[in-house]
Amino acid sequence: MILLVLVVGVVGMTLALGSNNSTRTPAPTLAAIANTLSIPTQLPPTRPSASATIQPTLTTLPIAGPGKVQCTDKLGCIDIGANEPIHIAYAFVTSGGASTLGLDTKYGAEIAIDDAGGKVLGHAIKFDGQDSGCSAQGGQTVATKIVADRTVVAVIGTNCSSAARAAAPILTQSGLTMISPSNTAPDLTDPVRHVPGYFRVSFNDKFQGRVAAQFAFSQLKITRAATINDGSIYTQSLANVFADTFKQLGGTITAQEAVNVGDKDVKPVLARIATGKPQLVYFPIFVAEGGAICSQIRDVPGLEQTVMVGANGIFSPDFLKACGKNVIGMYWSSPNFSAFGSGYQKLVNAYLRKYNLRGTLAPFHAHAYDAMNVVLTALQKPGVVVKDGDGTLHVQKQALRDAIAATDMQGITGHIKCDPNGDCGDPKFAIYQATADNFARLQMPASPIWQP
Repeated sequence: MILLVLVVGVVGMTLALGSNNSTRTPAPTLAAIANTLSIPTQLPPTRPSASATIQPTLTTLPIAGPGKVQCTDKLGCIDIGANEPIHIAYAFVTSGGASTLGLDTKYGAEIAIDDAGGKVLGHAIKFDGQDSGCSAQGGQTVATKIVADRTVVAVIGTNCSSAARAAAPILTQSGLTMISPSNTAPDLTDPVRHVPGYFRVSFNDKFQGRVAAQFAFSQLKITRAATINDGSIYTQSLANVFADTFKQLGGTITAQEAVNVGDKDVKPVLARIATGKPQLVYFPIFVAEGGAICSQIRDVPGLEQTVMVGANGIFSPDFLKACGKNVIGMYWSSPNFSAFGSGYQKLVNAYLRKYNLRGTLAPFHAHAYDAMNVVLTALQKPGVVVKDGDGTLHVQKQALRDAIAATDMQGITGHIKCDPNGDCGDPKFAIYQATADNFARLQMPASPIWQP
């Protein structure tokens, strides 16, 4: 069920995209796309929250001529014919070693569409997209493809923060708005680097890294730890936050190492780490490289009993397979499913039934469900969509962006309320531990062993 919330206020974000007096915004040129990386940050003003429920209201725009409507929105309008679907695109990683992360979010968003009856504003919802991979190059490629399709209203994505860093400026330049269910790198919503068309309902790794360090130091009584990243902004951010917090608590970081994406033999890195005699190795990376670390660590002298801690990027049955029996006893930080709303189990049941799975693939399906509902709710707010006499809908891009920025609603993952820099999520974390049964069944633990 979509909760509709009345929000008063206008977000004054202005993007210099030129005059727009037609019903469709022209697809950006290659030169425009190339210039997107220098888009200045613009911060929206404070948005008051409200609690009243609203009903969608479609007003009538004057018809300037046969089939033409004067669009006055700063970023332009997207036309949807009386019998055409409302097109929402995704940018997820759906192939390769991190594909379970993308498929998991795709499935969560699709369940939200099912729960909405497959329609919004009386129009069918078209939901398709592109494989953004888990890299900056993938993010740039997929964003360029999406902005070339002038029927797209909004974007759900990306999964990996490195892809978002490249995609968000391109989408912002085109007037589109993207909301991510699983980006967590802090710099994406940093006031200096944030772009106006980017939002996320996932948490910020400033919180996740701290939680992992607190657990290691206060619960496991670890005083010596090492970290491994893969060079991406997601893994570097988490490793750095963990290390900084761990040292502030009184612990010692014995090494901060890195592997390369694609590395299969990581024993040289592990051997360097072993010289510092850490009690714990924290590696918040992805399935392929994380599986290599986990499967090889016990073969390195000095690391036979070392505690392993990962993050949400390897909270996946694919990681259990990649690691093997060494995974038994390992810990992860990940969303606290036990703290989610009452609708969470209904979502999981529908997910498992629809996709014929024994367990969920990764941790962000509920965030994707909420991200889709943020977009569907925003589309139904007064003034976002206007309707002319022949039934054509005109989605006003700036008005939609402002409505998403003004989100203040209760989702499955918690209270979703956007701050001026695009952070909309309700951070709820927990620590999980793999058991022998989890490994035998290839199912991730569902109940946390510790929560802050």
